[in-house]
Amino acid sequence: MSKLFSSLKIKDVTLKNRIVVSPMCQYSSKDGFANDWHLVHLGSRAVGGAGLVFTEAASVSPEGRISPEDLGIWKDEHIEGLKRITDFIHQQGSVAGIQLAHAGRKASTLAPWKGREQIKKEEGGWQTIAPSDKPFQEGEMIPLEMSLQEIDRVINAFKEAAERSLVAGFKVIEIHAAHGYLIHEFLSPRSNFRDDDYGGSFENRVRFLFKIISAVQESWHDNLPLFVRISTTEWQDEAWDIEDSIKLAALLKTNGVDLIDCSTGGNNPGVKIPLYPGYQVQGAEDIRSQIGIMTGAVGLITDPKHAEQILKDEKADLIFIAREFLRNPYLALDFAASLGDDIDWSVQYDRAKPRNYN
Repeated sequence: MSKLFSSLKIKDVTLKNRIVVSPMCQYSSKDGFANDWHLVHLGSRAVGGAGLVFTEAASVSPEGRISPEDLGIWKDEHIEGLKRITDFIHQQGSVAGIQLAHAGRKASTLAPWKGREQIKKEEGGWQTIAPSDKPFQEGEMIPLEMSLQEIDRVINAFKEAAERSLVAGFKVIEIHAAHGYLIHEFLSPRSNFRDDDYGGSFENRVRFLFKIISAVQESWHDNLPLFVRISTTEWQDEAWDIEDSIKLAALLKTNGVDLIDCSTGGNNPGVKIPLYPGYQVQGAEDIRSQIGIMTGAVGLITDPKHAEQILKDEKADLIFIAREFLRNPYLALDFAASLGDDIDWSVQYDRAKPRNYN
C-alpha cells in the first residue's frame, strides 16, 4: 500500500487516504444555499475516492461572500441543504469538511465567467470591510475599516457558523486565513495599518485569527479536527513571509489547531509567482519539520508519484488537490491504479474496476 492511500487518524476522524479535495468556489448558490450542483459536484469527488472532501469557502456572513453566488452558512436555513451533502459524502466512506471564510476587502465581485470585477453598491454589490481602509487594488471601493464592535461581530459569526457546521454533519472545519481574504488581511503588514490591539506588531496582527479560533472551538467538538489555511508567503519583500508563518504555526499548534493547509499569495495584485509542480510544498515542509504540526501540501500536484514522494519525504501529511479534480472527479481512483493500490470503489461502480477486465 502506498503512503498516499494509507489512512490518517486526526483526533476521532480517520481519513481513508491522504487525498483532499481542496475548497473550490463554484459560484452557483443563491442567497448562500447549497443546491443540486453542490451535491453532484462534491458527491462525485467522494464517489471518486477522495479521503476528505471540502466545500468551497462558505461565508460566515452575507457581506463576507466573494460573489453574490457564494456558498453560505450564516443562517440556520442553510443547514438542511448542507446536511444532504455531508450524508452522501459519508455514505461513500469519505469525510466531509467545510471551509469557513470571510472575503473582507476582496468581497462583492463578479463570478469568473462574468469578469471578476468588483460590483459597485449601486449595481447590486455591498460595502466591503477590512482591517484598514485600503482597497485590494486601485479603482476598487474603499473598504470600511472595521471598528472593534465590527471585529467582535465577525468573530461571533465564525462561532455561529461552526455551530451550524456541526449540525450539518461536517467532521472537519478549516478556517480560511489565506489568499488575501479578511483574516489574511489582518495578518499582513501590507494590508493591516491599524494602530490598536489588532495592528502593528506580529502579536497584534495575529490576534484576530486567534480570537476566531477560540470562538470556533467553543462551538466545535474537541474530538473533531480543526485546520487553518494560510498563505505561507506573499512572494514580496516587507510582506508576510515563511518566517512569519513558522512563528504563527508554533502558536497554532499550542492553541489546538491540528493541521495547517499551506498555500501562498493572494493578498497583493500583480505579484509574480514561480509556477511549477509542487511550487508551494516548501512552506508545508518547513512548517512541518520545524514546528512538528501536520501540514497539507497544495499547488500543481497532478501526478500520483509526485504526491507519493511528498508524503514519503515527510514534507506534508495530506495532499490537497484542486483544479485536477475539476478535470477528473475520479482522480483518486486513477491515482490508486497508477500506484498499484487496490482500493474499494463504490459498489455501484465496482464492476468497472480495471481488474474486472482481465
